[in-house]
Amino acid sequence: MSEPTGIKGGAHSDTVHDSAIKHVTGRAEYTDDMNEPSGLVHACLGLSDCAHGKIADMDFSDVLASEGVLGVLTASDLAGVNDVSPNGLNDDPILADGHVMFWGQPVFAVVALTRDQARRAAQKARISYQPLPHAIDPIAAREADMGYVTAPMTLRRGDVPAGMKSAPHRIRGSFRIGGQDHFYLEGQIAIAVPGEDDEMTVNVSTQHPSEVQHMVAHVLGVPSHSVVVNVRRMGGGFGGKETQMNLFACVAAVAARRWNRAVKIRPDRDDDMIATGKRHDFVVDYEVGFDDQGRILAVQGDWYARCGFSADLSGPVTDRALFHADNAYFYPDVELRSHPMRTNTVSNTAFRGFGGPQGVIVAERMIEEIAYALGRDPYEIRQRNLYRNGQLTPYHQEVSDQILPRIFDELERSSDYQKRRQAVLDWNARGGVIRKGIALTPVKFGISFTATWFNQAGALIHIYADGSIALNHGGTEMGQGLNTKVAQIVAEAFQCDLSRIKITRTTTEKVPNTSATAASSGTDLNGMAALDAAEQIKSRLAEFVAERWQVRQEDVQFIPGHLRVGDRDIPFNEVISAAYMARVQLSAAGFYKTPKIHWDRATGRGRPFYYFAYGAAVSEVSVDTLTGEYVIDRTDILHDVGRSLNPALDKGQIEGGFVQGAGWLTCEELWWDDQGRLRTHAPSTYKIPLASDRPRIFNVQLADWSENAERSIKRSKAVGEPPFMLGISVFEAINMAVASVGGYREPARLDAPATPERVLMAIQRLTS
Repeated sequence: MSEPTGIKGGAHSDTVHDSAIKHVTGRAEYTDDMNEPSGLVHACLGLSDCAHGKIADMDFSDVLASEGVLGVLTASDLAGVNDVSPNGLNDDPILADGHVMFWGQPVFAVVALTRDQARRAAQKARISYQPLPHAIDPIAAREADMGYVTAPMTLRRGDVPAGMKSAPHRIRGSFRIGGQDHFYLEGQIAIAVPGEDDEMTVNVSTQHPSEVQHMVAHVLGVPSHSVVVNVRRMGGGFGGKETQMNLFACVAAVAARRWNRAVKIRPDRDDDMIATGKRHDFVVDYEVGFDDQGRILAVQGDWYARCGFSADLSGPVTDRALFHADNAYFYPDVELRSHPMRTNTVSNTAFRGFGGPQGVIVAERMIEEIAYALGRDPYEIRQRNLYRNGQLTPYHQEVSDQILPRIFDELERSSDYQKRRQAVLDWNARGGVIRKGIALTPVKFGISFTATWFNQAGALIHIYADGSIALNHGGTEMGQGLNTKVAQIVAEAFQCDLSRIKITRTTTEKVPNTSATAASSGTDLNGMAALDAAEQIKSRLAEFVAERWQVRQEDVQFIPGHLRVGDRDIPFNEVISAAYMARVQLSAAGFYKTPKIHWDRATGRGRPFYYFAYGAAVSEVSVDTLTGEYVIDRTDILHDVGRSLNPALDKGQIEGGFVQGAGWLTCEELWWDDQGRLRTHAPSTYKIPLASDRPRIFNVQLADWSENAERSIKRSKAVGEPPFMLGISVFEAINMAVASVGGYREPARLDAPATPERVLMAIQRLTS
């Protein structure tokens, strides 16, 4: 008996993204590419031009008289609930009702025969306001007593006053950390199609189909079973389509119900950026106590966040900023406080890392402060303060899987860090216009939704009589390769080629009550659910085969393309055909919930994370001290993804996450004027990293010896968010280059993003 050859596209193999060819050839179908239903019309939002005020009067006469206009929707036209708050606080209206809370808030929607007609008509509305005082910045909001959008949180362990008092050295500082626009390539878009009775189908670009279903049902005043939400793929999300999509889907659905016609809404990039939330910017006041060797003894800090006019996801985002304020370092005595400030700006929302980066970077700032105070290499201080297994985080979770010492050691050697750092010091010692910097920074990132109930997923697998397999799960594909990985898991389970499996669109009709594809948990959750479904079918098949061919069930094995039944190999297709004829159920719904996790926010204690993902990066930069411009000369990354499900996709996520993280800290700047208008609202005014901004030399390696200590999907680890924080190595390297102009007497203390303007200002301060 010859041994069947291995399968193609199973788990742990470099497998091409299932839509890769479609992406590069333009054949991938996004929401805007769908065939439009007969009679489809278009909606356009009308945005406020007042940062805070009462609506005095609204005149739509010119709008209604415009060519092609069917009508105008305002808050009074919403039959159900005028709210898309994801947390039930009823503070996030779809359309402003009586007053506006930020410049750019949706006030009305125009519905017309064409998109151009709707856009032009929306500009003709005449709305007058009675202005009220506004606060844009989190500190201004604090001074104006604007209050919080949601309850703050405190993490506390040990005795901070005593720890600070006993510390030989203490440093206080304040750090302003900028926000970031998602700048997904595909903007917000929704198509709502009314059906019979109360039915509504919504095709939408969202990371959270079940939440869109819930929101649309509420605004229409119908049960959730009447609303179907479909997502084939997104052209990027990064968190910007976790909750922000709800408003657009609801407007389309309300208009579709009113005019009984399919309605599409696709805002311009400017309107999209103005009306949707960003990464939270923070002002952080911190104090750190440490000894003569640079060991941290005590830390306390206050995280003031620009949250916007409503809560949205600011509660869990600011919580996670505190969860990651330790990054990879043990703080013996610690107290961390969040301040989710209400501001007259768009409600900020989820963004890759979900507040974690804004915590991690403060930890790295404190390490830098300690190193400069003691005249040491920051890498030495980082090594000295790394967690050891058995130590507790500020939220009292034990660290038990620490692998950063090995990652540090391997990366230090493979990147030739020590020799290159000395070369940088020698270069800067000669003076000159171009200054260099180098930094090695780690990341320790917790994986799981901190809202415990979100850590669940479902999947559905059908095997048809011809042996082909249809796979559906509750996750959404936004380019990250989730569908490919989950299909690889199923292929591995059945020992069949990946080509046998069809990955179908995400729809609320097949898998209900799903969680958002977020928190880096998409593969962990949906992969496990799909595996559960596959194992159910495999069990039925094994039982059937054992009975049919008169062997013990334990003598039935799934091998490449076949089932081994005793001493014979039967092709998979033949087994499936026989099972169908024997009326064996060839469909299964799988389910998974993450074990071990629990969290008590009131006490600040628990185990919110199933495991930690680790990584480190070395970045070297050159800074022009005359212009403030800089280039990333080289970056070396060693990252932990456990036992990789798809090394090629994982490396792509690491590279993309790093570049996006570096962009957040260097060139991506959000700026509001004193009237509350977002001035960086288009590609012409908001700069994302270009291909030319990537490191000139870019070396990315997986820690292929790592295996998740927890029973994750095939012992892999999440990869979506953790690499984002490796971009902090670029920011730290820039700080070193700038500090060189002052002889390293003190750190540069750059605020983020480190734009050329800020770099020049820091150079001026250090040389004056």
